Amino acid sequence: MTSQRITRLAKRSDRVSCGRQPVMRFSLCGAVLVVALAGTMPAWAHHSFGATFDANTPVTITGVLTKVQWTNPHSHIFLDVKDKDGAVVAWMFEGYPSVVLSRIGWTRDQTMKIGDTVTVFGWRARDHSPFALGREVTLADGKRLNFGPPAGTGEGAAVAPGN
Repeated sequence: MTSQRITRLAKRSDRVSCGRQPVMRFSLCGAVLVVALAGTMPAWAHHSFGATFDANTPVTITGVLTKVQWTNPHSHIFLDVKDKDGAVVAWMFEGYPSVVLSRIGWTRDQTMKIGDTVTVFGWRARDHSPFALGREVTLADGKRLNFGPPAGTGEGAAVAPGN
């Protein structure tokens, strides 16, 4: 770009104010915005089923509900579960976003209440921590509700077709 063209562009009326000094659109203000947003990108990152959970390790866990998080992009339920030695282990299950749960029949503070005993079927985390993708929740009265997607959703084929 020639210096004459740069000078013409600088004189245009498409300047914006970024603090006290007017600057060309997408220059200093744009750079600051890009850097600020780049720092938040990991918060927007999402994962596939196969990156976190193991489809070959299904779990069915019964415990006492201690907490429910109606959040996006995933809701979470927390259970206190007694292990084989009687020690209490805090499990976390990831499920659908809150908007999906409400659309499929879940009601905040009514479907489950803190202290309820529930059973969750799902797939354990690859690191074998007490964390799993919850597929189905069975309430104390025997009612079964979907809580998350089936195994492998969005994971893709294990081998590319034709290979």
